[in-house]
Amino acid sequence: MDDPLLRYRDRFPILARTNYQISNSLGAMPGATRDRLVEYADTWAARGVRAWGEGWWEMAIATGDRIAPILGVGAGETCFHQNVTLASAVFLSSLDFRGERNKIVIVDLEFPSLQYLYHRHPDAEIVTIKTKDGMTIDEDELLAAIDERTALVAVSHVLFRSAYVLDAQALAAKCREQGAKLLLDVFQAAGTVPLQLKEWGVHAAVGGCLKWLLGGPGNCYLWVNPEIVDTLEPRLTGWQAHSRPFAFEPGPIEFREGIGRFLTGTPNIPALYAAREGLDIIAEAGQLPIREKSMRQTAHLVALADARGWNVTAPRDPGKRGGTVAINVPHAVEVATELNARDICCDFRPGAGVRLSPHLYTEDAELDAAIDAIAEILETGAWEQHAGQKRTVT
Repeated sequence: MDDPLLRYRDRFPILARTNYQISNSLGAMPGATRDRLVEYADTWAARGVRAWGEGWWEMAIATGDRIAPILGVGAGETCFHQNVTLASAVFLSSLDFRGERNKIVIVDLEFPSLQYLYHRHPDAEIVTIKTKDGMTIDEDELLAAIDERTALVAVSHVLFRSAYVLDAQALAAKCREQGAKLLLDVFQAAGTVPLQLKEWGVHAAVGGCLKWLLGGPGNCYLWVNPEIVDTLEPRLTGWQAHSRPFAFEPGPIEFREGIGRFLTGTPNIPALYAAREGLDIIAEAGQLPIREKSMRQTAHLVALADARGWNVTAPRDPGKRGGTVAINVPHAVEVATELNARDICCDFRPGAGVRLSPHLYTEDAELDAAIDAIAEILETGAWEQHAGQKRTVT
């Protein structure tokens, strides 16, 4: 069938040799990203310390303007951090949990790094909504947990393990009704599920460029709704958040206006250069065409797995399914290892199985090839050579 998004395929060198089904973990690198990193090196080499005043110093916010259309927010409202845990911690540090309104509502399918962060808060009461099936969250139960004592609801729009899509607009509405803040993690949504954060009434959001946004590690972002940004003062801060950083004044800090008050220390400049090309490609391709293709290709993966009698641990409703289909076949971790050895890039998550994540550059034939390879690995016992191996990254 005609697939206009495949016009972007030749921009990604790895696709010439690899069936790349892992964009939910690390997106394929655009070839032009190498040019952006060379630009960084050339700028450093030619301009030295002067580069800070010629763009580097404000790059953590300027790069945020590139992602603004993808998030459905305005320019000057997003800043970049090294990872989502840090970005979340900065926002968390701007809230006060010492009174009666001290509850943080999370779900047990949240990414573990963030669960670790919230559970360590010294003043907050953590309310965790537990999954009943390992895949989904009862959204009525989640909404009911948000009450007059809730300070923060911190959940992912698309759950990483199962790609289940939560109703962000309903969550935002309930938070506003009860006077709570919503911090929405859009890591598994931005770049594959259309977002309108400001229109939905979300208070703040975090995410990263290394997955669906094709920007590589080290560049994650924090958006804070302009209606509240200047009312918040993070405790986790640094000199970039000061209104006169190069005055080198002793504390306490005098915060910048706007999103700049959520910055910390010296920004990760090479990562910000690397983020640019992927963000521009996703913005050019458009959220709706990407989402339509994703829904079609994930439905095809579900149908192929069903035909073989495998356990699909992803939502059946396309509207509640993000860009990933997890298939919990026997010996799934070993199967995933063998797939990667055959240049079919995927990963494994406990309780979910082998995760396959087509993106705008994926050909339909690659989906069939991945499923056929899983079947052949199981039938021939090729997975057995990986049994008992110690793994640090899957």
